[in-house]
Amino acid sequence: MKNINIKSVLIGIMAASVIGGVSVSFATGVIPAKTMEAAQYAVNAGTVQKPSAQAVIAQNDCPSVNPLVIVAYPQKYLNRQVKIKGKFDKFSTLGLDYAPAMRSSEKYISFLIQRPDVYDHNVPLSEMKIFMTREVAEKNIDLNSGDIVEFTGKIFSNALGDVWMDAENFTVVSRIEKKQN
Repeated sequence: MKNINIKSVLIGIMAASVIGGVSVSFATGVIPAKTMEAAQYAVNAGTVQKPSAQAVIAQNDCPSVNPLVIVAYPQKYLNRQVKIKGKFDKFSTLGLDYAPAMRSSEKYISFLIQRPDVYDHNVPLSEMKIFMTREVAEKNIDLNSGDIVEFTGKIFSNALGDVWMDAENFTVVSRIEKKQN
């Protein structure tokens, strides 16, 4: 019988779950070292591929990526199209008019999604600056914190070590019932 390296098998399973967008819950509320190791292993193993410069990626062709993995490795996703599904937190002015990653506050608004690794309260994922045109934001002005949204977009900068992304296709997947007092 062949000896199997259990660590390699576990890393492969974790890498598959990270790349597939499956989030793994841990009581600590922090990305465990093994998850980060698995994500790095997947990137180094070539299972996360860079699209060619001439490729035009349609919305359905974008890989669905866990936002925590993108935040952990912003350089790996720079100039790539990705799809993200998460809980909307709020519209914001965070990151607007910052010269190294310029998006004008006259044309754009930013929004935040909630951290997918925190379950008992709402914490925005402020390391990810996501921008949409004001025109699109005005059509979605009635969003509430906790509504599930999905969007595709291109990561255009990693200024300050953060992720800066243009949301190009924005969809509200489901809405939460608003609590009445």
